[in-house]
Amino acid sequence: MPNVIEVENLIKNYGGITAVNDISFAVAQGEFFGLLGPNGAGKTTTIRMMYGVSPPTGGMLRVFDLDISKQWRRIKSRIGVCQQDNTLDPDLTVEQNLIIFAGYFSIPKKKAVMRAAELLDFFALNHKRKARVMALSGGMARRLILARALINKPDLLILDEPTTGLDPQSRHQVWEKLEALKETGLTMLITTHYMEEAARLCDRLVIVDHGKILVDGSPAELIAQHAGENVIEIAGPEESLRSYVKKNNIKHDDLERRLILYMPHESELDRTIQKQFCHEKCTYRNGTLEDVFLRLTGRELRE
Repeated sequence: MPNVIEVENLIKNYGGITAVNDISFAVAQGEFFGLLGPNGAGKTTTIRMMYGVSPPTGGMLRVFDLDISKQWRRIKSRIGVCQQDNTLDPDLTVEQNLIIFAGYFSIPKKKAVMRAAELLDFFALNHKRKARVMALSGGMARRLILARALINKPDLLILDEPTTGLDPQSRHQVWEKLEALKETGLTMLITTHYMEEAARLCDRLVIVDHGKILVDGSPAELIAQHAGENVIEIAGPEESLRSYVKKNNIKHDDLERRLILYMPHESELDRTIQKQFCHEKCTYRNGTLEDVFLRLTGRELRE
């Protein structure tokens, strides 16, 4: 598969601050790619460079094999962007938000009306097409923003935290629509703070922090490498357990009042811990992408 996005040694400086620090990755055609990281890690800066809003300071960034610094108009005509903020026009109806936005891509009025109807049907918004956007629920507004991003039939869809603030039902509705788009072969890039979302949707992802890429791989690969299949959480751990963990070089996170152990499944170490140290206050679960994220980026609050 050819690459839709190619990033090599990309750098972005703001004054004396380096927001993106020499990162490289590629996104193949038809791939659902995740760009994850804590607040301030450089995610939004990176995608803003991809759709031509912020020029790179250094390195190479090509989209559709076109140089973003020279051919950004051609690139922007072939991408759709679903921004985190609600940028719908409150003075227009649901249908008008789509039809007028189509004008930015020089789509003829008749074709824009047909395309809007297709998208409203796909996102289950037909019954609201004449309503003002202020009358929409949060989930409906988010689906409309997604629909607007698809009005030009893009070859690349960029999703910046597409389900932030949605209730679980609305979030799952959006996921189902994104999965349906994935089946059409559309290339998508997502930034998200929901690890469940990334694990469900992404074929491959990178985790960035302080402007640098920490890891690159599929969700399953990263979970296996950094968390493992079996996780044991132990509340109020005894010092004897801490000593056992250190002596046997068991991967773990020590949170003082809680110890999180990343164990090989059904190993001798696993059985010993369950027998000797897990009489109570132990939780057994599978490793998750959230474990990977927290292990690599830390657990302190980011402002």
